Amino acid sequence: MSRPYVAFEGIEGAGKSTVAARVGALLESEGRRVVHVREPGGTAVGEAIRAILLGRDLAPDAWTEALLFAAARAQLAAEVVRPALEDGAWVLSDRSVYSSLAYQGAGRGLGVDAVRRVNEPGLRGVWPSIVVLLEVDPETGLARQDVGDRIGDEGVSFQRRVADGFHAIARSEPGRFVHIDAGAPLDAVVDTAYRRIRGRW
Repeated sequence: MSRPYVAFEGIEGAGKSTVAARVGALLESEGRRVVHVREPGGTAVGEAIRAILLGRDLAPDAWTEALLFAAARAQLAAEVVRPALEDGAWVLSDRSVYSSLAYQGAGRGLGVDAVRRVNEPGLRGVWPSIVVLLEVDPETGLARQDVGDRIGDEGVSFQRRVADGFHAIARSEPGRFVHIDAGAPLDAVVDTAYRRIRGRW
């Protein structure tokens, strides 16, 4: 049986943080131990990198951006995710390596396979078992954002390329992805995500 490492993915404003928190609370109510992480971030190193990546003061080159995401992710995998899984916890992640594949690989045009190769050495096999893809149209997603960031500022056309990237990746890995309409009422989104996740374990 695969390890309970669940990534919540989607474009800006899809509701990843909210849905992950609600699903985590349901799992905890069953007596399961849940570790929540976010990308980029989740460690001291990762949070420092997050400030560079999402702040509006700097404008990294596309490959610099991809490599910084990979560095933060490698630290998170080594310091938090792998130890939690080995200790029997569930790991729920607000974004994962699949964001880099969609955002930098597809959105920035670096190539999904090229970005995958950059991330693989640092992750050392620690990949999500399930990716909950929360699907929402870019206009709605961007309108939902309370606080934007540098990548969220890229606009609708960029978000559309990212969404197309997610869909292409999901088609190539159908057994890993769970598609959910994030435009539905929140309770319905959470219930569907929870049931689909629990159906795997």
